[in-house]
Amino acid sequence: MKNRLSIALKSAALVVGSLCCLSSFAEANWEPTKSVEFIVPAGTGGGADQMARFLQGVITKHKLMAQPLVVVNKAGGAGAEGFLDAKGARPDGHKIIITLSNLFTTPLATGVPFNWKDLTPVSMLALDEFVLWVNAESPYKSVADFSKAMKQGEAGKFKMGGTGSKQEDQIITVAIEKAIDKKMIYIPFKGGGDVAVQLVGKHVDTTVNNPIEAVAHWKGGTLRALCVFDAQVMPYPKKITPTQSWKDIPTCKSQGLDVEYLMLRGIFMAPKSTPAQVAYYNDVFQKVRQLPEWKEFMETGAFKDTFMKGQEFQEWLLKAEVEHFRLMREAGFLAK
Repeated sequence: MKNRLSIALKSAALVVGSLCCLSSFAEANWEPTKSVEFIVPAGTGGGADQMARFLQGVITKHKLMAQPLVVVNKAGGAGAEGFLDAKGARPDGHKIIITLSNLFTTPLATGVPFNWKDLTPVSMLALDEFVLWVNAESPYKSVADFSKAMKQGEAGKFKMGGTGSKQEDQIITVAIEKAIDKKMIYIPFKGGGDVAVQLVGKHVDTTVNNPIEAVAHWKGGTLRALCVFDAQVMPYPKKITPTQSWKDIPTCKSQGLDVEYLMLRGIFMAPKSTPAQVAYYNDVFQKVRQLPEWKEFMETGAFKDTFMKGQEFQEWLLKAEVEHFRLMREAGFLAK
């Protein structure tokens, strides 16, 4: 009887052990079983939208995912629509979101019940630059020309076009106003592509578009780049216009405009997503980063090609949250 009981217990233990091993194996090799929704918490044509659609294209082309990746723009409430959707999603791995720095600014400005900690961080894909743009037919050939005209003109004479209200573009606008000691009229538009078109049409006097949002107009000779809001010049020497490369654009600080700002381009998932799900998407995006198309995309859009995941990314996010609270408070943009 004891021998039979011992054999039965050993058999049960083997079954349980086998099931555990199978479960661990399945978890370690997780992958989507249906279409994956790729949320863009911003309008079409902007930097986040362009990056999401680029990623969708190369992932499909190189068959890096067995299931389709479907880009969906949810820009309502300065991106709050997209963030709340991701926050309320089931942690089944079938919904991811690309984020701008509105990850921090939107809840601070609107009071919407959302914080980046509500989501599961996957990785930072890159940081995006901001450039001070003017129409190519304007008289401003340098930051000095621009600053002088602002200082001598009437307060509110200059119109700055930007994406949304109380977001990155307007934060930089306030910083420029403080540095030059002159107010501008800030005009919000739905997306970065629309902002660039407004400057081409001379409906605004200047913008701080991301490079990828304005590069086609710069290349076409309708926009002029005055400076980049970074500590270093952009490291891309290939000529975009007949006379200039991204590397030829000086930093704003070196031109007497002491303002710096970089934007996040990161990937997040629903809350309580599993480590295996996070690892799957990190693997996909790491494969994308090895492609020649990625290197070309980084150069064309003059991105800062910076990758982070895990603890390093978490620490960066914590610091960025503190910095954005300071910037929003100083600009008077915090929700009351």
